[in-house]
Amino acid sequence: MPAKPLSELVDFARRNSPFYAELYRDLPPRVEHLTQLPVIEQTAFWAANSWPDNRLLTGPLLDAGVYKTGGTTGVPKFSPWSRAEHADSVTAFGAGLVQAGLRPGHRVANLFCAGELYGGFLYIENALHHAPVDNVRLPVGAAPDAYVAGLIHDFGVDVLAGEPMKLSSVAEYLVKHGKVAERIELLLFGGDLLFADLRPILSRAFPNAAVASIGYASVDAGLVGAPVPGNDVRVHEAFPHRTVVELIDDITGEPVTGAGVPGRVVVTNLFRTLMPILRYPTGDRAEWVDVERGRFRLVGRSAEGARVGTVAMPTEEIRAVLLAHDPEQIISGMQMVQRRWDGKDGLTLRLGYTELPPAGLTERLVEAVYKARPLYPDNVAAGAIHDLVVEWVPRSELLTNPRTGKLQQVIDERPPA
Repeated sequence: MPAKPLSELVDFARRNSPFYAELYRDLPPRVEHLTQLPVIEQTAFWAANSWPDNRLLTGPLLDAGVYKTGGTTGVPKFSPWSRAEHADSVTAFGAGLVQAGLRPGHRVANLFCAGELYGGFLYIENALHHAPVDNVRLPVGAAPDAYVAGLIHDFGVDVLAGEPMKLSSVAEYLVKHGKVAERIELLLFGGDLLFADLRPILSRAFPNAAVASIGYASVDAGLVGAPVPGNDVRVHEAFPHRTVVELIDDITGEPVTGAGVPGRVVVTNLFRTLMPILRYPTGDRAEWVDVERGRFRLVGRSAEGARVGTVAMPTEEIRAVLLAHDPEQIISGMQMVQRRWDGKDGLTLRLGYTELPPAGLTERLVEAVYKARPLYPDNVAAGAIHDLVVEWVPRSELLTNPRTGKLQQVIDERPPA
C-alpha cells in the first residue's frame, strides 16, 4: 500500500472520523506539515474508540483484523487493521528482520504470547512469513521452558524470538540444568526493552548468540521503527515511506531537532486509514542518533518510575546505579514496588537473582542509590518517607503481565487515597 500525502490523510480523517473531525475543527482547510496538527491526547483517543458508538474509525469493520493491547486496566484498546494495512505492515516489519540478523534458512522459534486478541505472536508469525529471506517458522508460543529447551536441541533451532523475560526464563532453565545452547545464533527480543541486567544470564545460556531488537511496533501505534544493525539494540529508524517519527520536548511541546536530547516518541502512520494514527504518542522516550536518517535511541517509558513522597525515582536511572555497583552481576531483573505503612510512603526495590547475593551487596546498593538520589535520605531523615528496602527474589518471581509476559517495571501497592 503506497504512502499517502499528509494533506490527503488529514482530509480523509476529518471527513470520515467524528473524533478527528472534532479534533481538527479549527485547523485550516489544507494541512501541509505535521506541526500544524495537535499531538493526540490518548485518553480522548481511546474513549472514542469504543463499541458500540465508535467515533474514531473512518468506516465499518467489514474486512479487518482486530488486536487488543496487553494492558489489564483502563479503557480497552482495540486496534483494527484492514487486510491491506496489515499486509503492508508485516511486510515492512519482515524486511526489518533481515536488518536484525535473520539469515536464509534460519529456524526461528516464535515464543511470543497469543490469545485474547493480543497481537504479539500473530504479528511476528506474519512478519516471518513475509520476510524477504527463506526461514523455517516454529510457532511455539508461551510453551514451558523445558519444551523450548528440548526443541532447540531436537529441531536445531537457530533463532529465538520473544519477550525479554521469556528469553531469560529459557536461559535460566538451561543454566540450572547444566546446559548450554551453543547452536542459537540470534536472540530477537520485542514487546519491551531488553535491560542490561538480563545480559549475563543470556550470555551464559546462549554463548554464540547475537542479541537484537526484532523491531519497534505496538498494537496501538502500529509500525514505528526498524532495528538498526550494531551493538546498541535500542537504536531504530523510521520505516521509509511508511512512518514519520518525531521526538517532542517535554517542556516546549516542540519537536526535538538535535541529537542526544530526550523527548517523547510521537508517530504518524502514512498508510493506515481505518484507524488513522496522526501524531500519536507511543508512551516511549528516545533521543536522536542520526536526525537526517531518522535514527533514534529508545531510553525508556515516558512516565515510568516511582514517586516516594516528593522524591522521583526514574526506573532507568536507578537501574543504572544498581548495575554499576553490582560487579558480580547478581541482579537479573528489577521492579519498583510502591507501598505505604504507618502513614508514610516507602519503596521496595525487588531484585531478581539466579544466584544468591553475597553478604554486603544489599547495603552497598542502598548506599549507592542514596548517593545518586540524595533527596531520598534527606526525606527519610525528615521523617517524611520510609528507608529504601531491597527485596531479593528468584528471577522467575518478578511479576509480569499475565497476558503478555512483559515485566511490570513499577507496581503500586498503596491503598486507595
